[in-house]
Amino acid sequence: MLKHLFVTTLIALNVAAHSAAQVTPPPASPSVIVTTGQGTVKQPPDRAWVTIAAESRAKTAQEAQRMNADAMKAVNDRIKAAGIPADAIQTSGYNLQPEFDWAGGKQTLRGYLAHNQVTVRVDDISKAGDVIGAAVASGASNVGNVRLDLKDRDAAERQALQLAVRDARQRAEALASGGSVSIDKIIRIEEQREPDIRPMPQMMTMSRGDAGAAAPPIETGELEIRARVTLTVSIR
Repeated sequence: MLKHLFVTTLIALNVAAHSAAQVTPPPASPSVIVTTGQGTVKQPPDRAWVTIAAESRAKTAQEAQRMNADAMKAVNDRIKAAGIPADAIQTSGYNLQPEFDWAGGKQTLRGYLAHNQVTVRVDDISKAGDVIGAAVASGASNVGNVRLDLKDRDAAERQALQLAVRDARQRAEALASGGSVSIDKIIRIEEQREPDIRPMPQMMTMSRGDAGAAAPPIETGELEIRARVTLTVSIR
């Protein structure tokens, strides 16, 4: 009985040792290089957005509203006559509010102010100054937020991404060469979104007294479209 127990125990130990020898260790993580690449595309803008507003004051809300509607119609008609299609003019704000005077600690109603604002898309950027001049000449009281942009911004962004990936790959190859290793394959490419870098909006305020002034020049300069990516490659 004791001999049988000894043999059984020996067999069990041998099985346990054999099982332990069969355990496969987890695969080692591949050696990698991680780099960051940047790409920049510079292009002159070919589209402008202009905010134009008309304000009217009157003793009553109805009169202020009527005067403002007439003023804004004249502005819109003049803008369209400058070659801007109707679908490029969009109302972006309207406000009708009372105005008060303060005297002796008392509030007295002075009248009402009506404010109507439109955003105009100018696809021929050379006409941006003419549109502003035409709007002011027809009664616009405020012109601002002149924003320059690209009609095909997506294409410029894709080009910037391609340049960013190329830059990251070249950096990875330089690191691999310096470490006497070679790149095996790309494991991951991640885009790092960045805020748009655009020229600051040009702000201006004009009144009907400026109606005879020449159209203001719009200096377009260049827009910078930037992209940034993180590249992970394995090495061997």
